[in-house]
Amino acid sequence: MTTLIVNALLVNENKVQELDVLIENGHIKRIGKDLQHESADRVIDAKGQYLMPGVIDDQVHFREPGLTYKANIYTESKAAVAGGVTSFMEMPNTVPNTLTQHLLADKYQIGADTSLANYSFFMGASNDNYEEVMRTNPAEVCGIKIFMGSSTGNMLVDAPEVLEKIFANAPCIIATHCEDEPTVKQRMAFFKEKYGENVPYNIHALIRNEEACLTSSSFASSLAHKHGTRLHILHISTGDEVHLFEVGNRSNGQILLADGKPKLVTAEACVHHLWFDAEDYHTLGNKIKCNPAIKAPHHKEAILRAVLDNRIDVIATDHAPHTIEEKAQPYWQAPSGLPLVQHTLNVMLELSRAGKISVERVVEKMSHAVADCFQISDRGYIREGYWADLILVDVNAVTQVQSSDLYSKCGWSPFEGTDFHSQITHTFVSGNLVFENGKFNEEVKGKRLLFNR
Repeated sequence: MTTLIVNALLVNENKVQELDVLIENGHIKRIGKDLQHESADRVIDAKGQYLMPGVIDDQVHFREPGLTYKANIYTESKAAVAGGVTSFMEMPNTVPNTLTQHLLADKYQIGADTSLANYSFFMGASNDNYEEVMRTNPAEVCGIKIFMGSSTGNMLVDAPEVLEKIFANAPCIIATHCEDEPTVKQRMAFFKEKYGENVPYNIHALIRNEEACLTSSSFASSLAHKHGTRLHILHISTGDEVHLFEVGNRSNGQILLADGKPKLVTAEACVHHLWFDAEDYHTLGNKIKCNPAIKAPHHKEAILRAVLDNRIDVIATDHAPHTIEEKAQPYWQAPSGLPLVQHTLNVMLELSRAGKISVERVVEKMSHAVADCFQISDRGYIREGYWADLILVDVNAVTQVQSSDLYSKCGWSPFEGTDFHSQITHTFVSGNLVFENGKFNEEVKGKRLLFNR
């Protein structure tokens, strides 16, 4: 089916212009003014609405296989497209951990069968699967994930000789979770001794503190510079870390430094580290317990500044659902992670409404720069010939976050009770209108992301 979107406020490549877009055979065929004369099976009048490239979320945990009582690729991709996320990259700490090429292929098959959004899956690294990691196809896999801090699961890579080998020979980009495990363990023991089981929730920011993050991020960055490795450090949670990153700018499908060289070490900020701070533990408790921890308010402001000055390159979610029963456990037993993917764009547009970031920069950090950072083929921009991953957003409507409207299988959100002054009305995935005003078309599934490497 061909679709013509007319009178939209197209937000793309640092401009907002009223333009029409024609979609044909899954791709953007034409962009221009007054395309009403073009024949199309469906015409959408988007007067007054933003038309944006779909959000590309480079860090999600969709829990399949092995943890599907919390979530699965189908349910979480449904939440994603409802929130304007048209492509995702999913993490390997499932059960079993994605540590072999065979297990990685199994996840791609699940994605092909069930995902409403476009998909890619990280290959996981451990202390003893080097040969499997080296078999990763850089043209078909988003990257290699290394937990330099155990977070959840059993994927901590702490053998120095293994890290050296992977960084020296990685076939594609490495993405790291950076928290120094000895620091976290030492502080955990200290606070267990101090408080026993009766722990205040905000202790999480003191256990997984600035030192743990900076120590690990610094080590990862040093390995990347030593070996000339393309590194992407995930979920920066402290202002202490931002000095590790140079200012980068998009150019011809790359993130470049001022001297024109490719930016070797890029970084990601997550919406919860831009929205919440340690004061919110008093009202939300374990619901905002995550790794790395949400920290003191000044870190939230420092991270946003680093996003705006291009030290931090992309914005994502680290969507990580757990059941509400798991989250209701005492602090030491409650797992870390938040379900966020359905409202990631709403969060950033709310910050834009408050004057903290422009809508053009929101699109840059959530679409353009992600495509450039990972060298995604023909996505992340509104360009003729590109896949039609597009969303329409009404910024004159309100999204009231309530449990009855959540699509994530866990059924809860840390944003419940919040009114966002934006509403995603239409989501096109590879040219297919998958989501329209609260209704889904599930007949056509998303596509596997490919990479220009």
